[in-house]
Amino acid sequence: VQLQASGGGFVQPGGSLRLSCVASGFTLANLAVGWFRQAPGKGREGVSCINSGDGKTKYGDSVKGRFTISRDDSKNTVYLQMNSLTPDDTAVYYCAARYRLGSEYDYWGQGTEVTVSS
Repeated sequence: VQLQASGGGFVQPGGSLRLSCVASGFTLANLAVGWFRQAPGKGREGVSCINSGDGKTKYGDSVKGRFTISRDDSKNTVYLQMNSLTPDDTAVYYCAARYRLGSEYDYWGQGTEVTVSS
């Protein structure tokens, strides 16, 4: 049972990346999924989340209008499309999943690193 985050890399300011969070050993469709990030020397920040079922989404203020979270339950995968990246988006990005809204996350991925620099 695990979550695997991938898709990070090095990109110039203004560029785009798409992160993927793939679940194995359980059905991701039944869980809400969140993306978090942690920049060097900073605490963890919630980036976005998507519910199961109704697919409602939420975004942190710093990424609204630039990032889009989506899910493909047929692939047991949640995506984070990141556009108009800035150096402030540099961080390790983690995905997490939970069965119940408002509860602690049940599963965490290992993180994928995003570096935005010219």
